[in-house]
Amino acid sequence: MRFFYSNNRSCRIGWNCCSAVFALTLNGLRTSPVLHPRLHFCSSLGALMGSQELEWPASRVRDTYISFFKDKKGHDHWKSSPVVPLNDPTLLFANAGMNQFKPIFLGAVDPKSPLGQLKRACNTQKCIRAGGKHNDLDDVGKDTYHHTFFEMLGNCWAWELLTQVYGLPSDRIYATYFGGDEKSGVPADTEARDLWLKFLPRERVLPFDAKDNFWEMGDTGPCGPCTEIHFDRLGNRDAASLVNNDDPTVIEIWNLVFIQFNREADGSLKSLPAKHVDTGMGFERLTSILQNKMSNYDTDVFLPIFDAIQQETGARPYSGKIGPDDVDKVDMAYRVVADHIRTLSFAIADGACPGNEGREYVLRRILRRAVRYGTEVLKAKQGFFSGLVKIVVEVMGNVFPELQKREQDIVNTIAEEEASFGRTLLHGIEKFKKAAQEVQGKIISGQDAFILWDTYGFPLDLTQLMAEERGLVVDVKGFDVAMDEARKRSRNAQIKQAGGTIIMDADATAALRNKGINVTNDAFKFTWFQDHESVVKAIYSGNEFMESTTAGDEVGIILESTSFYAEQGGQIYDTGAIEGASGLFEVSNVQIYGGFVIHIGSFRNNAGIFSVGDRVVCKVNYDRRTLIAPNHTCTHMLNFALRKVLGDHVDQKGSIVLPEKLRFDFSHGKPVKAEQLSEIESIVNEQIKAELDVFSKEAKLLDAKSINGLRAVFGEVYPDPVRIVSIGRSVDDLLAYPENSEWLSVSAELCGGTHISNTRQAKAFALLSEEGIAKGVRRVTAVTMDFAFSAMALAASLEKEVNEASELDGSLLEQKVTSLNGRVEAAAIPTAKKDDLKKKISQLQTKVIKAKKKIAEENMEKAVKVTLEKAEVASSEGIGYCIVHVNVGSDTAAIREAVVKVSEEKGMAVMVVSTDVTANKALVCAGVPQKSDKCKQLNAKDWLNAAMGPLNGKGGGKGNLAQGQGPLISHVDEAMKIAESFAKMKL
Repeated sequence: MRFFYSNNRSCRIGWNCCSAVFALTLNGLRTSPVLHPRLHFCSSLGALMGSQELEWPASRVRDTYISFFKDKKGHDHWKSSPVVPLNDPTLLFANAGMNQFKPIFLGAVDPKSPLGQLKRACNTQKCIRAGGKHNDLDDVGKDTYHHTFFEMLGNCWAWELLTQVYGLPSDRIYATYFGGDEKSGVPADTEARDLWLKFLPRERVLPFDAKDNFWEMGDTGPCGPCTEIHFDRLGNRDAASLVNNDDPTVIEIWNLVFIQFNREADGSLKSLPAKHVDTGMGFERLTSILQNKMSNYDTDVFLPIFDAIQQETGARPYSGKIGPDDVDKVDMAYRVVADHIRTLSFAIADGACPGNEGREYVLRRILRRAVRYGTEVLKAKQGFFSGLVKIVVEVMGNVFPELQKREQDIVNTIAEEEASFGRTLLHGIEKFKKAAQEVQGKIISGQDAFILWDTYGFPLDLTQLMAEERGLVVDVKGFDVAMDEARKRSRNAQIKQAGGTIIMDADATAALRNKGINVTNDAFKFTWFQDHESVVKAIYSGNEFMESTTAGDEVGIILESTSFYAEQGGQIYDTGAIEGASGLFEVSNVQIYGGFVIHIGSFRNNAGIFSVGDRVVCKVNYDRRTLIAPNHTCTHMLNFALRKVLGDHVDQKGSIVLPEKLRFDFSHGKPVKAEQLSEIESIVNEQIKAELDVFSKEAKLLDAKSINGLRAVFGEVYPDPVRIVSIGRSVDDLLAYPENSEWLSVSAELCGGTHISNTRQAKAFALLSEEGIAKGVRRVTAVTMDFAFSAMALAASLEKEVNEASELDGSLLEQKVTSLNGRVEAAAIPTAKKDDLKKKISQLQTKVIKAKKKIAEENMEKAVKVTLEKAEVASSEGIGYCIVHVNVGSDTAAIREAVVKVSEEKGMAVMVVSTDVTANKALVCAGVPQKSDKCKQLNAKDWLNAAMGPLNGKGGGKGNLAQGQGPLISHVDEAMKIAESFAKMKL
């Protein structure tokens, strides 16, 4: 792929589509034609297609592509980025080869990084299209050429590679171009059309609208018109009408996107200052053509996986049938399962996991779709899906070694999720049965079908199949409406703004370069406690560059050099001031865009002015940075300790370094035990007590990555040279003997942040919390310095209270335990200590419960005994009721038990009264035996209400049992007298 400026677009034909190897050309002017002028066609394709030998195995197709662009065309072989995008909330997955080059398109790339220095690149890019703007999930299995996971190849020398290297006949090639769009005001791409007409007849150069020939990676971001190459598998016909018409015999294999615009959040198109060409070719599609197969799935890319599926499930062999011919849907199930195991394997290898939100939820749906097809159609047993990981690793592990490295993690993750879905599946089947029973007519609603898809992982086609078996149909339009609404909600959730209140886009950084302004020299950020002199090079309002600032307005200042740290790598920005001859500019935020550091803020007291060219002094708030730096250094030590205690599978998934705390996300499949957290915390504190020097030095990126045990964030783009931060061992030692196994016990990372010079400056370290934030990802929060001492002091104070509480008993213990339980739970104290205190409090709670249980037993025994004695006296005197005052406080259960037991045993009406002076209330319970003829005239509720009058209380109940309470405990005797009079009257 190539880069061109807006007025020089002559050499543009190349391309980008699904399933491809990807190549990129950047910052190149018109130096060589994209469509190679030599039109010699290789005649070997026909012979190849008739041959029984596999002349073009998938590995040769891929290797030929890479070597063509790398060796013959001078491209850099660029490693595929992870399918899980790093720091790009607009994308669920890498859906095209262009994704990782987005910072280049937007002018935000660090010019010192290898990425920023690229001109031309080629690779095989891992892509997933299963959610977001590009979603092929519902097509997988139904046709022969869509996949959720695929490899993307591509470059602008499309013609030469296809016709001369791969030997495709030119009379089967069709080209499409952008025919214009009135709505957006983008004209037809006649330049691409005219270039194609030099090599193809007019009837095979076809215009299409924005739906087919305007490429966008997401709802926002770099985009532009594209030209596509389609191939007719059959030949000897006019296939123009079949292009872009979902015909499997005429398929798109290559796409070239002219990155000219940025799609803004409001939907508008903004022209990019620098133009690029982004290309990609469908690897699986090209392989099927070269192997003379009508289906991607009939190639050696998929056939080994099909063999493994048959072994795992016992299903009949794959026969390649589609649509109505695939009567039992078995072939469709094979395609779904094979595609989805590839997608899950690569996504998990790159750090994602099935879960409840965002991309994790998409992966969960993919997994459930595969398992449903496997169990429902292929009749596989539960657990079959995780067994297919092995074949994916065997087929693709040599090209993508991350599969080999994470194989067991992939197996474990899929097995766990598969088992979980086995339980969910039963609920989904019940949901379907209920929906089927409640249908109006013979139509299952689209909303019910969507719930089955969204919640239970039932693909629409399987829901339709189950409905068909019952003579029902599914409201597909209603399903589509529900799906569109869900997608809109998802898109709205994804659109996020990052950085400060003022953001520099590609236009702004390009304007600075056009003015001849160099990127900011920020090396002085590593010099502490020293003001730094610099020069104002530009002033940015957020919309335009100005020659002078305006007092009172927030603006961004770009300096020639700076000692301020711009937010990056998880570390928060510096604050402080920029002092000039005419005022003090307060810096509240510092960001970096394309190497330009912008200091955002306003003048103190709305008084002052800066002009371009002014000499100024940077005054960093070093007191604030003194709080940040220990947290960053301790983040490195924490990373080291986590791997030491939990294992080498721990990878950093994100971090935030603030003045008051640090937060670290990492890969780990289960909660970290309290004793492990205590050990992790101890390792960091031991390093602090050891007073280890912290070393830093720049080195070539390649040399740095050769150091044994060096830590780097997976998928992060680092500058070259890169800065190495090492704790306890000099960087010179690490570089001198990079393969030394001793370095495995050294904390060494690639990092551009600000750090302390010795670990003793951190003073102390306390882990405050540990939690799960996504499936397979945990988060810890910690503090250092005085924040850590305060946490430890609070923990000691609470521990003392807990120990003292163990000497208490009765209500005092109960009150203390209740208080401590809430305070410990909310306290910012070391999490291992918190766990220990909660265990001790739990023991005290058990003690309270046992004591209360004993008291309850004693109260019940006392209430029954006293009431029974009173009843026996009444019975001996021929009285059909008894009224008892027994002292058991607020123990309702005790007096209720006494009433029920005695009334049943003695066959008489019973009322029991108890008072609780502390709570200032009297409790009353009245019972009348149901089977007693002599008590027929007495209603328990009425009897209770009579007694409640003097107590100013109320109660309720049924005819034979009632209870209540009142606050006037001094009137208990009066209440009992009234109750006695009421009983005498009724009995």
